[in-house]
Amino acid sequence: MGKILGCPMKRTKGSGLVKWAGGLLALSLMLTPAQAQASDGTSYVYDGYTYDFYGNAKESPAMFLLERTITVDNLQGIPLSGVNDVCTSRDGRIFIIDTLESRFNVFDENGGFLYSSKLIRTMDNKIALAEDGSQIMLNAPEGIFIHEKEKEIYIADTGNKRIVVLDLDTYGLLRIINEPMDLAGVSEFRPSKIAVDLANRIYVVVQSSYEGILELTGDGEFSGYYGVNTPMISLADYFWKSIASDAQKEKMSKTYAPAFNNITLDGEGFVMAVTYDLSAEDMVFRLNSKGENVLREEGNTMVVGDVWSMNSSDTGSQFVDIAVTDYGTYALLDRTKGRIFLYNFDGELLNAFGSLGNLKGEFKNPTSIAWLGSKLVVSDGTLNCVYVLTPTAFGQAVLEGNRSYYFGHWDEALVSFQQALALNANYEAAYSGIGKNYLMKDDYETAMYYFKMGNNRTFYSKAYNGYRGGWLEDHFLIVMVLFILLVAAVVGSEVRYHKQSKVKQKTAMKLLNSRKGRATE
Repeated sequence: MGKILGCPMKRTKGSGLVKWAGGLLALSLMLTPAQAQASDGTSYVYDGYTYDFYGNAKESPAMFLLERTITVDNLQGIPLSGVNDVCTSRDGRIFIIDTLESRFNVFDENGGFLYSSKLIRTMDNKIALAEDGSQIMLNAPEGIFIHEKEKEIYIADTGNKRIVVLDLDTYGLLRIINEPMDLAGVSEFRPSKIAVDLANRIYVVVQSSYEGILELTGDGEFSGYYGVNTPMISLADYFWKSIASDAQKEKMSKTYAPAFNNITLDGEGFVMAVTYDLSAEDMVFRLNSKGENVLREEGNTMVVGDVWSMNSSDTGSQFVDIAVTDYGTYALLDRTKGRIFLYNFDGELLNAFGSLGNLKGEFKNPTSIAWLGSKLVVSDGTLNCVYVLTPTAFGQAVLEGNRSYYFGHWDEALVSFQQALALNANYEAAYSGIGKNYLMKDDYETAMYYFKMGNNRTFYSKAYNGYRGGWLEDHFLIVMVLFILLVAAVVGSEVRYHKQSKVKQKTAMKLLNSRKGRATE
């Protein structure tokens, strides 16, 4: 049982009926091995899919496989009860927030234990004391962020209503950010998730806050609320509120802006955020300096996760976290079905995989996701473990192709996308990626071919516009001659028409005058 889930489980004695049911389950797994493993021992758990232009799901080979699992066994006797958030540093360390145990735990990239603490220490490894002389301890923290520029760790100490800043190397206390004195709004200052940009601005998510993302200065002073999360308004509500009196409007329920649930930063310093509030118009955000959503969505589908479901009661994908690489490829973690959705910078779906279940590598309650180089780190709050997923040959080709394209290495990107096609000939995102490379090289005709193969109508139109412009430039003289001849033909036709009209008018006048003369006689 422990190996099926991928995380340790306690064994319990059961009745004969339970043992009989367990035997049937084991027999069914033996009779259907394809549900768990292929003949070479690899798992089918992460086999994925994408969507075509018409919203049809198309099977895709796995982009990631389970490399290792970090559990309580890695903590050398330290308890692990409520994994809530996970992040990574550039040097390969993995940081885990345990909300129930009020701890942050640190591991190396191989899952080896490095550090764990709920009691904060100073830079010289002494117990840190507050102004009142009490020991500084974490209380139900919910978020953690690594600020590489300043070599700092930001911990959302939710239960204590503060932010704890530690040194990235020594884990010693640098400072504590308490509630700003001039904080506006009605939401209580209970930091849940944190991100810090290159200008040292601190962005804080307060769960269930409808004011937006809280923005603080590097010193912890209140700057304002950031980000626009527009709620959906039904036509019926809009109609009734438009004709209601002021007294009636006061009695109607108010519509509040949906709350953000998690944030991070991309390689260009833009704040990326998600919400799983069903009343929100958008579920994924890339916020510019004005707080406007500038997320690119130029793929076959919008950035919404699963496009449709046969189950009418399905609420759709609800994203609990987002992780983004320095080349714009981001992963969305869906808590409703345990799926991970990968999108590139243009908003094209690269792969969707994962599920809720009891097989090794499946999730129970996914809570957080982070990139570890080209690997993915995913935490589960029910299984209380962290999965480290490593890319397959197909996944590595797709990631390298998007990375090379993002940084302008066209030839390298072309090779990577061709490798992806060799592993999956029906992978439309690779055709689209090759088309983009030819588009950047101004080879519009070849780009049009690959965009057609990838069924990418948005970029096909861009390539066609370039092809049309190039064709007109190459055939400018012929086009101008034809245009002049057309204009001459139109002018000549008008001249002839007017001459014929004058002749007809003169003929009509002569006929009229002759009739008047005969009438006079």
